[in-house]
Amino acid sequence: MALTGISANRLELLQIADAVAREKSIEKEIVIEAIEEAVQKAARSRYGAEHDIRVHIDPKTGETTIKRVVTVVDDEEPIENEYAYQRLSDAKRDDKDAFVGKTYEEILPPFEFGRVQTQMARQVVTGKVREAERERQYEEFKDRVGEIVNGVVKRVEYGNIVVDLGRGEGIVRRDQAIPRENFQVGDRIRSYIYEVRREAKGPQIMLSRAHGGFMAKLFAQEVPEVYDGVIEIRAIARDPGSRAKMAVVSNDSSIDPVGACVGMRGSRVQAVVAELQGEKIDIIQWSPDEATFLVNALAPAEVTKVVMDEEDERVEVVVPDEQLSLAIGRRGQNVRLASQLTGWQIDIMTESQESERRQREFSERTALFQEALDVDEVIAQLLVTEGFASVEDIAYVEADEIAAIEGFGEETAEELQARAREFLDKEAAEYDEKRRALDVEDELLEVEGVTLPIAVALGQGEVKTVEDLAGLVPDDLRGWFETKDGERVRQSGILESFNLSADAAEALIMRARVAMGWVEPEPEPEPEVEEEAEAAEGEFTPDGEDGAAETVGEEG
Repeated sequence: MALTGISANRLELLQIADAVAREKSIEKEIVIEAIEEAVQKAARSRYGAEHDIRVHIDPKTGETTIKRVVTVVDDEEPIENEYAYQRLSDAKRDDKDAFVGKTYEEILPPFEFGRVQTQMARQVVTGKVREAERERQYEEFKDRVGEIVNGVVKRVEYGNIVVDLGRGEGIVRRDQAIPRENFQVGDRIRSYIYEVRREAKGPQIMLSRAHGGFMAKLFAQEVPEVYDGVIEIRAIARDPGSRAKMAVVSNDSSIDPVGACVGMRGSRVQAVVAELQGEKIDIIQWSPDEATFLVNALAPAEVTKVVMDEEDERVEVVVPDEQLSLAIGRRGQNVRLASQLTGWQIDIMTESQESERRQREFSERTALFQEALDVDEVIAQLLVTEGFASVEDIAYVEADEIAAIEGFGEETAEELQARAREFLDKEAAEYDEKRRALDVEDELLEVEGVTLPIAVALGQGEVKTVEDLAGLVPDDLRGWFETKDGERVRQSGILESFNLSADAAEALIMRARVAMGWVEPEPEPEPEVEEEAEAAEGEFTPDGEDGAAETVGEEG
């Protein structure tokens, strides 16, 4: 910028401001303000930094006015700069109408910029223009998050791709690029804006080709029903460049969402596959029923049964033996993507594995009843077959339920219940002895919900007083998940074997805190803490063809 002096051609000054504004895509007024600030800084350098010098450039004529301003202040106010401020009493000597806040202006003559002043002015203008340009870029792109943009590769640095977007510059970081995809300087690139951050060095426009939103926007461009909102993309899970799963649902019952996204002979989805470097795409039907959605998500594998644990958001899926490798996928890809898509932790087992587990549980319960009730194998097996899972079930159930078993009678039922209670009493005595050996205080048993087995488990977990229990959180009792090296790892809880629900664990701890006087008891009745509360589980056996999914792309 040719700032050689204030006496420069006025029209030339406006032309410079106009050219810079157009080049940087910012307002002309911002450039003029920057020039005013530059001239003001140069004028202070010439006339003295202690002066209050102000500069105004007429945006129509280009006429530059430099003036020195003196402001009137109250007599009692301390004055540090006598060149810029004047006391009211002093001002009234020359001006009877003076008042606090009144200003006196003195027009200063134009001057030629020296070398130092020219350099200073150039730095001020450049800095102001750059700041305005960055603000303009941020304001322009912050509302474009979620859009696909086209750009040109400007440079590639350590796997990060810097993209020229025309009116801004974005970056595709290595972890947001599709693996094995190479771009050279000058190549055109399509990417997805997933974040725009304001930083000191300028707005950071974060781009991605691996984001699920990129795939969703590509389908919106290729499938009119998705663009119009008739078909919704509810979830996407991607292993960029390799495979992806996309769940879709139609708001119009007459439109098949999977077929519409695939298109005639796969024409629509193939355009997306080509943009994603041959990424294999499974398009599945979304369902509000989570069990059905899970079955669909595991396609192309067939599922025979689903057992859901809603408390821990885990699901156990049973598949035919020959479908195990298909359900898991190469390097666990299929089950991993299905887990990401649904948000559930998925455990897969075959029908034979499930059968073996059921047989093992049957044998374990049979052996338990034989030992606890001192009965033969046939009677123990009958009790297990009738649905009795624990000695407590036999001891405290209505005697009629046991007597109703074929071959049993009232006397047999009474005898079995007496033996069950005798076994439980003996077991309780053993637990109490263990509790005392662990130095678990008696007061802990007074907390509602703390049974002898729970007290022993707490003692083994170094929780030996009411205060110790009060200082815990529910996860300490139930266990929790941590992510290590990209995998979820289960951390055991002190009472994990008791299958306490989150509410039951919290209620147990809150009762201990009430007993310690840390909190006031709740006025409403508290939920009961069961000794062995079972986690909420449900079984789902899929039938029909709802789980079918369209798979398009390179076969894996």
